[in-house]
Amino acid sequence: MERRRPPAAAPPVDELPWDRVRLTVVIPVYNEIGTVESLLRRVHEVPLWLEVIVVDDGSTDGTRDLLPRLEGTLIDRLIMHEKNAGKGAALRTGFAHATGDVVVVQDADMEYDPHELPMLLRPILGGKADAVYGSRFLGGPHRVLFFWHSVGNRVLTLLSNMATDVNLTDMETCYKMVRRELLQSLPLSANRFGIEPELTARLAQSGARIYELPISYDGRSYAEGKKIGWKDGVSALWCIWKYNVLPPRVPAWTPPEVPAWDTPERIRDTASPSA
Repeated sequence: MERRRPPAAAPPVDELPWDRVRLTVVIPVYNEIGTVESLLRRVHEVPLWLEVIVVDDGSTDGTRDLLPRLEGTLIDRLIMHEKNAGKGAALRTGFAHATGDVVVVQDADMEYDPHELPMLLRPILGGKADAVYGSRFLGGPHRVLFFWHSVGNRVLTLLSNMATDVNLTDMETCYKMVRRELLQSLPLSANRFGIEPELTARLAQSGARIYELPISYDGRSYAEGKKIGWKDGVSALWCIWKYNVLPPRVPAWTPPEVPAWDTPERIRDTASPSA
């Protein structure tokens, strides 16, 4: 087993195997020179065993020059796209290179707080969930911003729920945490923001157990760098129909009887002083 990077703070103290599960944090980056280093430092503070994968999606604002200087300290694996291909393409690249037990998406814009990742991981570690969504609409603290964005998110979530027959409150959330072997079995193809309804459709088709938990949300304005726009909302309508109706379909997901973090090998390795 690869040597673990010591967590910046002690993990939660309870019966769950926090020290035996590795969480891969996939961070797609496009022109985030003003926030990406601060975000990575905040991720580094999370008291979990982490693998941090950053995929630069063709940045042109100096981000590509900064990121290599952070590799080895704040970044475990850095992947560069030569041209901007979209958030979905960057995520699919990151997912393919993930080696942790569980994978989560983290945007680089500081809207989502990485300190909430242990909370999202808890249902998976407890054997209750295969995927966990962090919802901005379940009562967590949030910055007050765009009314019509909120309406649009709720409408898209409603339409997605009608197609998938699940009862999410925030399909478009960044915070989607999924067991790696399940995630890597899904036939994902979206290149832009359509990855959100696609991933949701594929998880529902697989029969995965999905939990939803409230999170905080510090949204930013367009002047502060927000990228998603009304055209992406229109595209999401097509994606909801496409990924729920057209093939390929996803085979039913059956979780292993013993998760990787509870195998005798993992227990032995993490108990060893050299692990």
